[in-house]
Amino acid sequence: MARNKDVRPPIFAVSVVGLSGTEKEKGNCGVGKSCLCNRYVRPDADNYYLEHTSVLSTIDFGGRVVNNDHFLYWGEVSHRGDEGLDCKIQVIEQTEFIDDQTFLPHRSTNLQPYTKRAAATKLQSAEKLMYICTDQLGLEQDFDQKQMPDGKLNIDGFVLCIDVSKGCNRKFDDQMKFVNSLYSQIVKSKKPIVVAATKCDECVDQHLRDLQVFVASKKNLMLIETSARSNVNVEVCFNALIQQLDKTRGKPKTVPYLEAYKVQRQIVASVTDRFEKLMVQTVRDYHTTWKTVINNVKGQPDYDEFITLEGTKKARNMFTKHIAQLKQEHIKRRREEYLTTLPKTLNNILNNLDEVEHLSWPEAQSVIRNRSDFQYWFIMLDQTPWDETDHIDNSDRRIPFDLLSTPDAERIYHNHVQHLLSEKRRVEMKERFRKTLDRVHFISPGQPWEEVMCFVMEDEAYKYITESDRRDVYSRHQQEIIERAKEDFQEMLFEHAELFYDLDLNATPSIDKMSEIHSVLNEEPRYRALQKLAPDRESLLLKHIGFVYHPTKETCLSGQNCVDLKVEQVLANRLVQLDHGRSTLYYNSANIDKINLCLLGKEGLSQELANEIRAQSTDDEYTLDGKIYELELLPVDVNSTMLFSHTWITTFKPHGCFCVFNSIESLNSVGDCIGRIRAELAQSRRDRFSPPLPFILILANQRDSVCKNIPILRHQGQQLANKLQCTFVDIPSGAFPRKFTEFQIKQGLRAVLDGLKHSFDVLAPLPCIKDMSDTDLRIVMCAMCWDPFSVDLILSPFLDSHCCSAGQPGQSNTLILDKIIGDSRKRIQVTVLSYHSAIGVRKDELVHGYILVYSAKRKASMATLRAFLAEIHDVIPVQMVAITDSQADFFENDAIKELMTEGEHIATEIAAKFTALYSLSQYHRQTEVFTPFFNEVLDKKQRIESSFLLDSSSRECTTGATEDVFPTSPRSHSPAYNTYYPESDDDNEAPPPYSPIGDDVQLLPTPSERAKYRIDLEGNEYPVHSTPIGDHERNHKVPPPVRPKPVLPKPNVKKLDPNLLKTIEAGMRSNRRMPRPPVTHTEDVEVSDNYADPVDTLLRSRGLHNDDIYAVPEDTHSRLIKIRNSFGGSHGFHGAGEEENGFDRKSQAGRRPSKYKHRSKILFSKTKAYQRRFHSDSEGEESGPATQKKKNRRAHRGSEEDPLLSPADPWKGGIDNPAITSDPEQDDKKMKKKKTAKAPKDPKKNPKPSKPPKPLYPPTRRTWESNYFGVPLQNLVTPDRPIPLFIEKCVEYIERTGLTTEGLYRVSGNKTDQDNIQKQFDQDHSIDFVAMDVAVNAVAGALKAFFADLPDPLIPYNLHPELVEAAKIEDHMERLQVLREIVKKIPPVNYSVFKYIITHLNRVTQYSKMTLMPADNLSICFWPTLMRPDFENKDTLSTTKLSQSVIEAFILQSDYFFHGGEVADSSSSEGTPPPHSHNMVEALLPLQLPPPLQPQQIQHTLPPDPLI
Repeated sequence: MARNKDVRPPIFAVSVVGLSGTEKEKGNCGVGKSCLCNRYVRPDADNYYLEHTSVLSTIDFGGRVVNNDHFLYWGEVSHRGDEGLDCKIQVIEQTEFIDDQTFLPHRSTNLQPYTKRAAATKLQSAEKLMYICTDQLGLEQDFDQKQMPDGKLNIDGFVLCIDVSKGCNRKFDDQMKFVNSLYSQIVKSKKPIVVAATKCDECVDQHLRDLQVFVASKKNLMLIETSARSNVNVEVCFNALIQQLDKTRGKPKTVPYLEAYKVQRQIVASVTDRFEKLMVQTVRDYHTTWKTVINNVKGQPDYDEFITLEGTKKARNMFTKHIAQLKQEHIKRRREEYLTTLPKTLNNILNNLDEVEHLSWPEAQSVIRNRSDFQYWFIMLDQTPWDETDHIDNSDRRIPFDLLSTPDAERIYHNHVQHLLSEKRRVEMKERFRKTLDRVHFISPGQPWEEVMCFVMEDEAYKYITESDRRDVYSRHQQEIIERAKEDFQEMLFEHAELFYDLDLNATPSIDKMSEIHSVLNEEPRYRALQKLAPDRESLLLKHIGFVYHPTKETCLSGQNCVDLKVEQVLANRLVQLDHGRSTLYYNSANIDKINLCLLGKEGLSQELANEIRAQSTDDEYTLDGKIYELELLPVDVNSTMLFSHTWITTFKPHGCFCVFNSIESLNSVGDCIGRIRAELAQSRRDRFSPPLPFILILANQRDSVCKNIPILRHQGQQLANKLQCTFVDIPSGAFPRKFTEFQIKQGLRAVLDGLKHSFDVLAPLPCIKDMSDTDLRIVMCAMCWDPFSVDLILSPFLDSHCCSAGQPGQSNTLILDKIIGDSRKRIQVTVLSYHSAIGVRKDELVHGYILVYSAKRKASMATLRAFLAEIHDVIPVQMVAITDSQADFFENDAIKELMTEGEHIATEIAAKFTALYSLSQYHRQTEVFTPFFNEVLDKKQRIESSFLLDSSSRECTTGATEDVFPTSPRSHSPAYNTYYPESDDDNEAPPPYSPIGDDVQLLPTPSERAKYRIDLEGNEYPVHSTPIGDHERNHKVPPPVRPKPVLPKPNVKKLDPNLLKTIEAGMRSNRRMPRPPVTHTEDVEVSDNYADPVDTLLRSRGLHNDDIYAVPEDTHSRLIKIRNSFGGSHGFHGAGEEENGFDRKSQAGRRPSKYKHRSKILFSKTKAYQRRFHSDSEGEESGPATQKKKNRRAHRGSEEDPLLSPADPWKGGIDNPAITSDPEQDDKKMKKKKTAKAPKDPKKNPKPSKPPKPLYPPTRRTWESNYFGVPLQNLVTPDRPIPLFIEKCVEYIERTGLTTEGLYRVSGNKTDQDNIQKQFDQDHSIDFVAMDVAVNAVAGALKAFFADLPDPLIPYNLHPELVEAAKIEDHMERLQVLREIVKKIPPVNYSVFKYIITHLNRVTQYSKMTLMPADNLSICFWPTLMRPDFENKDTLSTTKLSQSVIEAFILQSDYFFHGGEVADSSSSEGTPPPHSHNMVEALLPLQLPPPLQPQQIQHTLPPDPLI
């Protein structure tokens, strides 16, 4: 039958009973009845209360909740069963309330004991309210008020609560007795009973077992293990009772407490985990409040479930923990940021290892605190520690200083110190590895790291650093050697200037020219050094060629270091100051009546001198030489701080300074003080024309006793005066009581007045007497870009003179000199250019003279000068200037000595002037250095201009007019300006006493000697007429050469017009030279006709303008050849109709000038050496007739090609510089001798094709069959001759000519020369290498090739392992002894040769300072040759350093190994040549320097080279 839908759900009343009563009966706490009811009726955690007291006041007991009853109404619980049926459970708790005053049970309407009262099934209490918690009592209106229904209830079942915990002052047996009594009463009601074991979370196992026994002994009694606190099985307990009340319901499954607790904990853990995730997702800022969180998460299932199970309090606790965790994470991040920043901060403020290496952390903190930049890196907080202050929320990223007190900060500091130590070690090892790479000489530019790695793997630094560091160091090493190789390559191109500067401007190099360039450069090691960077090398070469063909400031390879740019900058700055400063003179010696004197002394000496001067004065007026002067004195102590400021000079304006001394100490102090005052004056003086301050050095008398130090003080004072260029006033003879005498004071005042007068005379302004555009002489000064000196040095002789002014507008590299030359004042225009810019001027413009500057430190500078000078017409005077630091360089540096000597010899050959400027000396920075040169230019001016007009007319016929960089043409005559200077002879002195090389200046002359000399404008004293007239011009003259008789074919001579010959003869007779025989047309011209006739200089008058000591006759034959060649089209004019007229003009004005390369064998040989080398390489194997024909053609050119050269080069003995003889017959003999072996005996029968062009990279092995080279060693020796002849010849030649050659055995010789040496030795064992004139490096290469070609190495392979093992021995003496025993195992034949070659190498090391080849370098070059290792074997590569050290030991200790000597000290065995070396070739002829003399005595004449 269907159930009625409107049936009300059943209501069951359940009474919860258990032990109750006073504390004596139940103990300190109850059995958990209230908690069980609370958890069942209100299971939410927020509504569950742990404390439910039964001790109440009378008022609370009488309230509506208790209502004077001993039971509580907990309310109703709606229950839904498994089948969906609803029921309501009304829960009653039977208890016993205790009076809080009497601690006895309150009296109620039911006076029965608890056991009977609790078993009652009918309860009644009018208006009784539902109980919630103890706090409700007395505050019922603040809680939810629900009344017990109808005021009465019928109990349907009982829940018997038994506490199984330990209890509080209660025995479990007593509880069970009470329970038995209670149970017996309840059973009588015949209502269902369920036993609830309460407080199972604190269960005592024995109590639970006893309870289980009790329950088991009763019929139909069910036990449920519960825990109200943990909310375990509470609902199950009541459901079990309901099932007994309503049999229709399913029986609930009873689960033991532990299992149920686990399930409950899993539910709580899951809910808690979801709530924590919700907190993490929702709350990310630790500043968030709980109220904000509740508003955000309320209504979300994860939050509501957690609140239900755990409650709001736990949720807030978890929120608080989460906030604290967020805050700690924030603090941790800030701390990590600070600790991360701290190492960087320490690197900035404590990066000096020497400063912090020995500091403790507290000491380091003190250092940090005292640094000036402390506030930039750190912050000091008022409250500490920093993580408990508001600083954690501050955006300031500075580190809190109190953080440094933490262990982490100290650990970082120690790590920082260790990092500095390791970094220092790492840097040291990287530097050490770099030095190791520097010592590995075979590393070439562009070589990959993998090819080099195997040679340095054994190095300690290699093992220490990482691979990235190795590659980084090698990369930087490669960059350095590449840049160095490129710079060396560029410098090499400049050194081969003659190879490039014969090119025409704005042209394109031909294929033949490029072949010649490559052929020549291929012999240079600096060319081959860029073998692996061939594209870069070709780019550099093309760039250089492009610059040579198109030289401009923009294309200059030196960039901003171009001389043209530097000169423009200097002149733009300096010339403005020159023009501005000439009107600022304020001294006039004629009207000086007041003298301001500064008195300088030590320890009161200056004041004593002032007192003495005042004692000799009358009212500060001093009488001197009949004139009264007002004196103002300023005594100053040398230690006064006033001297360190130049303001006292501008305020006091001293005319002179008296410097007094009486001891060595005071003299030194005065000297230092003078230097400081002069330095201050130089820095602060804007007006460079203000006069210098005269210093007078005065020696004070020792009035206490006759001092023995007076002579020493006098000598030292005189020396200091000479050094400082000031006046020295000595103590007069005789005894006197005072420190200073009237004589000394007057001498000092006279010296001051003389200095003022001289300054006024020198600094007098020049009147403007000429128009700026009107110049008498045009001089071009040339300098090389990139030379190691400042352009200020070469400009200082002009700019330091008052007679210098700016050039015309638009000429930024030009200056004007106003000087008295000869008898009149001349205006000289000096244009300062680079050599590349001067090329166009040399070809197209009128220049009266050249000043050619070169650096004696740079071969390229000399080469560029030679190339430029070779093309200058020989009628134009030349002044050569060598630049170096000091005179000492000439004696201490062989390279500088050679370049200066070469420049001197070139100047001697071409009769040019030569001088030297020193960057560390002031003496030669005077205009008068060039006065003799200006005199010579002025003497030859007309001849130069006539020659230029003649040459320009010929150029106009071919090339047309060219643009003139000079604005106006020169005047042929200049008026004298003596009317402006009737008394001035300052510029009319004899030539200044300069030395071509030296600058030593003697001490100042005494007053008695001073009258013999004049003082020029620059303040230097020169003799008036101390040398014969013409001595200076004689310095650089040479006797004319003896010219060989040229062979002139008759047919060519007959073609000449007789009128032309008459014109030539007339021009020759009109020349101011010695007469000569008439010209003949035959070949039989006597050689004596061309001898030079000496001129008796003693009979020459002063007015004679001939500059040569020897009068050189005109070479008629040479001139005829030039005429013939000009008709032939190779020289002169191209227009046939103008030939005769052109020649007439030339002959009327004088002979057409030649070039300087035809007057100097050095210039000529350098210019032609490249052509000979190129032609010898490309045509070296021509047939005999062709060669002879070529030589015949060359002979017909006569002396035009080589007019001055002799067969030998006397000043460069021992240097590979082949000379050209001008004798055709000797040429033929020499050429035939050299080519005998190459030319076939019968060219008709066995024609030999011409040799192909020389390959760019020559072969590395022999290409011919030989019965000497490459054969076993024993086949080449005999008992009488244990050393092969070829080895003896090579060693003898090297020791004779090459022991001073830089890079001997390291620099590769020419491969072709090496092959030629071996080939010619194959054909003739008696060949003489000296006669062959071969390079030393070629012989050295041939010697090494001999050993490389042997079938077996000189040191047998079987001894290599023993040598390597011996090299590993650490003890030095033991290692040498073992090596000596191993050497004895070498076969006798090999031993003799090995002994011979090692002894030779030992002799080479004795010259290592010149060759730069000590034993270690020689061993690197020779050990692969002598041992011939297998470099493809990895083991061999790992022992290369050991093998090299073995050969080095043999070289260093050759006496010990082979000659029975003692062990040599390696530190002193190298670099010192023996006192006598008879095998050495005579060294380069040094320039003979005079001893240090007075400037007036330095007039050294070089002996002319004898020409044979």
